[in-house]
Amino acid sequence: MIDERRSPLHDVQLAAGAEIIWEDGWPWAMTVGDEATAEYEAIRTGTGLWDLYSTCKYEVGGVDAGRLVQRRFTNDVSAMQPGQVRYGAFVNANGLMVDDGNVYKHSDEKFWVMINTADLEGWFRETAAGLNAVIDHRTEELPMISVQGPGSRALLQGLTDVDLSSLAYFRFWPDSVKVAGVATTLLRTGFSGELGFELVTDADSVVQLWEALIAEGGKPFGLEAVELARIEAGLIIVALDYQPGETSPYDVSMDRFVKLGTECVGAQALASVGANPPRRLKTLAITGERTPEAGAIVTVEGRGVGAITSPARSPRFGTIALAILAADVAGDGTDVEVSLGDETAPAIVKPLSIFDPDKQRPRS
Repeated sequence: MIDERRSPLHDVQLAAGAEIIWEDGWPWAMTVGDEATAEYEAIRTGTGLWDLYSTCKYEVGGVDAGRLVQRRFTNDVSAMQPGQVRYGAFVNANGLMVDDGNVYKHSDEKFWVMINTADLEGWFRETAAGLNAVIDHRTEELPMISVQGPGSRALLQGLTDVDLSSLAYFRFWPDSVKVAGVATTLLRTGFSGELGFELVTDADSVVQLWEALIAEGGKPFGLEAVELARIEAGLIIVALDYQPGETSPYDVSMDRFVKLGTECVGAQALASVGANPPRRLKTLAITGERTPEAGAIVTVEGRGVGAITSPARSPRFGTIALAILAADVAGDGTDVEVSLGDETAPAIVKPLSIFDPDKQRPRS
């Protein structure tokens, strides 16, 4: 039996009515005392708070820290500046995804890697030959709160003396700052498609920080609200939108996060696919109120052309889904059919982020 860990915020969320599940021993709140749609609206119209204790956090150190990260990472680490964040895939030598996530550069000798999967230190070390670098799994030592929504900057600004307008998208401050009197590493990242920040502190201080954020008007949310927001924004999740060891970054339209010519062990394999990717991840707008199941087949004139990965009934867009499609039918506006049991429903191919195609809201 896998041991069930407890977030430092477990008791305060439980007292608020949270429904908590464990995945591989790590806790996630499904809802935090309200309906998922109400929590989703906090993300879209106000300020939502998400306990990201279970986001897996690794610290990489040493004079070759950047090279150790690069050997598994598809984006370019060598050009990063301290305080910069880059998103990408983490791949094997065949160029297939094992995970996806963010790399944070504190200095030439210190990086954070935040991904979905725990206990991958050994996998990173497999490509560490000849490097002076170490990697440690620090998830339980680094609780994190995500503060997401159009009101997030104003809410946080009331709790800190630092000028949040000076912190650009996908940047962070390597030196800690005080938020509600708590020493915090402040990141301008998120998983909502909205303006947002993430706050990393310690287990002894995170409850104080959480309660201060709620007192300022933040509303806690859970995975059910995240599902709605992230599918609208075209954001992917491991084991749903891609399968570890099976899916290319190009299958999920991560082209701009793949930089060839780096030390990444999968660079050669990726180069052979990148010139003409056979599959694309897109959003489908589906006619009707029935929501297809994950794995539902997508067809054009009876020919199978792809499959649903993440379906949803969106409060703003009706029935939608992320789907991996053959490249020849993945153009915006293409008409397709989605299987619904013994029937099908018409659907139209839309941009990957149906909510904000140009990704302007997180940059606001």
